[in-house]
Amino acid sequence: MKRRNLSDAERLDWLRLIRSENVGPIAFDQLLYRYGSAEKALEAVPELARRAGKRTIRISSAADARKEFEALGKLGGRLIARGEDDYPALLAEIEDAPPLLSMRGFAHVWQRRCIAIVGARNASMNGRRLARALSEELGQSGLTIVSGLARGIDTAAHEGALPTGTVAVMAGGIDIVYPPENAALLGRIAETGAAISEIRLGEAPQARHFPRRNRIVSGMCVGTLVVEAALRSGSLITARLAGDQGREVFAVPGSPLDPRSGGTNDLLRQGAVLVETARDVLEAILRLPLSEVDQNSEEYGLNNYNYDEKDISDARRTILDGLTQAPTSVDEIMRECQLSAPVVLAALLELELAGSIDRYPGNRVARRY
Repeated sequence: MKRRNLSDAERLDWLRLIRSENVGPIAFDQLLYRYGSAEKALEAVPELARRAGKRTIRISSAADARKEFEALGKLGGRLIARGEDDYPALLAEIEDAPPLLSMRGFAHVWQRRCIAIVGARNASMNGRRLARALSEELGQSGLTIVSGLARGIDTAAHEGALPTGTVAVMAGGIDIVYPPENAALLGRIAETGAAISEIRLGEAPQARHFPRRNRIVSGMCVGTLVVEAALRSGSLITARLAGDQGREVFAVPGSPLDPRSGGTNDLLRQGAVLVETARDVLEAILRLPLSEVDQNSEEYGLNNYNYDEKDISDARRTILDGLTQAPTSVDEIMRECQLSAPVVLAALLELELAGSIDRYPGNRVARRY
């Protein structure tokens, strides 16, 4: 995505588009490439959804967008758009990067290299102490610590990095503190670091929000360090997302007698970097490139493609007939259906707007029943 700063009018149009029904980050990007602006995309969305079988689709109103925009300002926050100078550079490179982030605090904290520290909510005392110490030392070494403001390891990681600046990625609106006992901590984070979220203001965290938050945590960092995690821990989702995003995964070994170490020990068996001290992280990070290659819909020439409705209509039926509830990669759909990339992506866009498919990490989709 080209780097540019939005006008206030464009920012409100972006907010309306991403808050509209069935418009996720990937659909947003494709609409923007196809129509050139959020304003034109907003006009096109109802017809695109109708073609795929949805008679009406909720479009966020200008009044609602303005209300959220103004409420954010009263909190001392602002909206940052993907492609703007203050947007986290590494996060902008993942395939489903949020088009807009609500933030409080200071964007300069993610101009440094970021490392995520995550782990168990029911962390042991030793685990919390280690997370706090690692966070403090890594922060003093010039890294920014990113975590999810959860109980346990996340809280300890934020606490250790308060003097140097830390980023809290929230699973609800940035005006909703979760867990409630971290309200004071969040206030201190905003004084030297930042709090960010892609969720609309006033919306409480829900189960479906946490994987979305986790991909931001891992996506804005060069690597993710897991301190304690059970075998079915949400922290392992963050680690898996980091691997899918081409980022480094670190893990602290633990006793096989402690269930909170089952997940971290399994990550080590899968090739994660073993971490006992901050030096282990620093040595690995020094070998990593500063940035990844930015890949987005421009490589498929979507903004130059001449869309033929019959081709796309045929593709919609073919794709939908071939999909199940098990996620399938877009590349596999192209191969199996023997369709060109622009046709497949245009058909998937319409199916997503109609609520017929769901998007999954790793550029995968599944049929919604």
